[in-house]
Amino acid sequence: MGENMERNRVSVKDFEKNQNVIQTAVDACAAAGGGTVIVPEGEWHTGKIHLQSNIHLQLEEGAKVVFSEDPQDYLPVVFTRWEGIECYNYSPLIYARGCENIQITGKGTLVGSGQRWWAWKQTQQAAADRLYQMAVDGVPVEERIFGTEKDALRPQFIQMIHCKNILLEGFSIVDGPQWTIHPVYCENVVVRNVQVRTTGHNTDGINPDSCRDVLIEGCTLETGDDCIAINAGMNEDGWRVNRPCENIEIRDCLMNGGHGGIVIGSAVSGGVRNVYAHDCKIQKTMQGIRLKSMRGRGGYVKDVKIENIEIHNVSDQAVQINMFYESSTVMPKTKAPSVCKDIEIRNVSGHGSRTAIQIKGLLEQPLEGIILENVDLQSDEALFCSGARSIQMHNVNLRNS
Repeated sequence: MGENMERNRVSVKDFEKNQNVIQTAVDACAAAGGGTVIVPEGEWHTGKIHLQSNIHLQLEEGAKVVFSEDPQDYLPVVFTRWEGIECYNYSPLIYARGCENIQITGKGTLVGSGQRWWAWKQTQQAAADRLYQMAVDGVPVEERIFGTEKDALRPQFIQMIHCKNILLEGFSIVDGPQWTIHPVYCENVVVRNVQVRTTGHNTDGINPDSCRDVLIEGCTLETGDDCIAINAGMNEDGWRVNRPCENIEIRDCLMNGGHGGIVIGSAVSGGVRNVYAHDCKIQKTMQGIRLKSMRGRGGYVKDVKIENIEIHNVSDQAVQINMFYESSTVMPKTKAPSVCKDIEIRNVSGHGSRTAIQIKGLLEQPLEGIILENVDLQSDEALFCSGARSIQMHNVNLRNS
């Protein structure tokens, strides 16, 4: 792959006479067997970009890719997973399906023109409810067709689905429509030294979703929702697909505003396991470390290790494990509990939170195997704990602000 990408290099400047210059360059490069598409310094306006196998999109320093505000530019609809439920919806701004060996690198900037989409937050609930009911009723995915302003389901910024060998490195992302980086059913994903700054509703930063072997490192995230959130499908549709998110490592990242810093859930219906997050700094979010689910999600969260984390000036909980999450776009129609066990949180320090540690398990499915060790937090409130069968605390120092 690497040799071909270096050998076959094209610049979008060579296609300036075309309306969708970047997509035209990608298609030409793919037709030649793959290679590198160079986006040089300057402002480049585009609609959706659909990548293909063996394509390296290189954003040079000073390159600014500005995506269209017109929803019609993201049609026809494509297969996607929208907040944990499969359907056909507007194309993500950058999209790939069933591809391998994809790279987006460089020091350029992707601008999502998200303000055009953010108002849909107020109108998309009816469409979200209809999509969820389709999943409950077992409507075939091919018949779950959205992609109108009436339906109002906002697309993701970058989504690769059923892809392998993905590298996202070095660039900046500003103001996407909804979730920002959303790999789904992918393997061998690296997100490195990417900066995300987006403030609209539900504009999560990086959301690996039913993926395997993911590394997120050196990223800086300032978002309108969770900075990094690990998910695995929602309710009945997550159970149907039954694909976990596993082998995830997060390291050396800065979470600089948003709802949660390092988050697992709440869409854990396919299961989340083998997560290792370490050497990160979280500040100015609502929660720091957050594991969340609710009755009706089912699935599990297990084998999670989080260590060497600084948490400063978060408005709510520095550490939260909460099986009573209540802010889901769609509420479950069953009572199936999630299993949450074997969670290790070590070497955590910080100040400025309302509550240091909040742990809320379900009576019918208590939390198990929770270990807190070498935790030093200054907060207004120290500890709340319920619904847990076994918690170990070693050298936990919780001080009043």
